[in-house]
Amino acid sequence: MQWRVKPALPVAKLIGAAALPALVAGFAPDDLGRWLVAAVVAAGIVVWAARDVLLPVRLTADDAGVTVLTGFARRRHLPWSQIEAVRVERLRRSEVLEIDAGDTVYVLSEPQLSAVPQEVAGTLAELRPVS
Repeated sequence: MQWRVKPALPVAKLIGAAALPALVAGFAPDDLGRWLVAAVVAAGIVVWAARDVLLPVRLTADDAGVTVLTGFARRRHLPWSQIEAVRVERLRRSEVLEIDAGDTVYVLSEPQLSAVPQEVAGTLAELRPVS
């Protein structure tokens, strides 16, 4: 099983990146400092969106364990024996999937999974071998 970023997410990021220079052009066209800040932030957002396009899979799971995308482009495989808990936490108006590996907790949101975290947690529970 695998879960990937919703396709609309990188599109929304790219729209936001394009909006920054447009806002500077509309409100402060002669301010070089604002142009510089807008360019740097827009470039960062484009890189962030590129990650979503180039590495869309955030979580995979099988009988051996789960693999999560960490940092910018690193994948970490966690055998089921290293996973202490899989739970869904409610944060204000949204839910996130938490995979507790003892020293690290991986948090994935619905847009990152293209699925409801509760459903993903149920699928992971089915895949996890009974110890």
